[in-house]
Amino acid sequence: MQSTVSERRVSSVGLSLAVREHSADAGSPHVVLVHGYPDQQDMWDPVVGHLEDTGFHVVTYDVRGAGASDVPPSRDGYRSELLVEDLIAVVGATVPDGEPFHLVGHDWGSVQLWDAVAAERVDARLQGRVASFTSISGPSLDHVAHLSRHHDGRRLRMLNQAVHSWYVYAFHLPVLPEIVMRRLGRRVGRNAVNGLNLYRANMLRRLSNPGELGTDVPVQVIVPTRDKFVTDVMLDDLDQACSDLTVVRIDAGHWVTRSHPAEVAELIASHVAAHPG
Repeated sequence: MQSTVSERRVSSVGLSLAVREHSADAGSPHVVLVHGYPDQQDMWDPVVGHLEDTGFHVVTYDVRGAGASDVPPSRDGYRSELLVEDLIAVVGATVPDGEPFHLVGHDWGSVQLWDAVAAERVDARLQGRVASFTSISGPSLDHVAHLSRHHDGRRLRMLNQAVHSWYVYAFHLPVLPEIVMRRLGRRVGRNAVNGLNLYRANMLRRLSNPGELGTDVPVQVIVPTRDKFVTDVMLDDLDQACSDLTVVRIDAGHWVTRSHPAEVAELIASHVAAHPG
């Protein structure tokens, strides 16, 4: 099936976002892929190459502060509420009104999409339109807070997760993280430095005052079994928050989208086909 790639700019809350569409035939399912830290939308290219063969209309974009998208002028510009607004703006520009779409997120892309999936119950712009969600290596902040407060029987496992999340604490240090990240190279360093504010604007604020995660959107969690940053404890009690939950494990590391793109694309395609919306 022939597909074309087009690029556009989408405005959202005073910023301009770089968006890319891989367009297939009319009537194809709409799949929106959201990248994490410190990546940009081209991290999805290996997966997109396989998804194109299935005939999906695939949308990717650089999140605020990354790639070719605008950089917020302050830390508050990275608040999770604004990340959801960005998704809504991108969907509004690329998916016809009223049509369902499927969400896929990796790392911080997944973290922010959990908020969108939870908001689907109450936000008229999303209600009834999120047909499915595939989460990869990025837990809900509300769920992390829940596990932190209800850790009886999992205290050691939560401590293990805290050790794996050492970088979250380091990112809150002043100046030093910026110095280290700038040594990563021009492109990655820019994304990494700007993206520090994802952690600084959200982690402490959200974990100290969480909401309650709950969704009827069909959720698929892809778990790379050799992920150095996210451990299995993040799956605990998730079935209580998600009425339709599937967990699939892949023998891979955190950046499974790069190392196993065909497997990831196949899982996404299967989940989309099972939940057309």
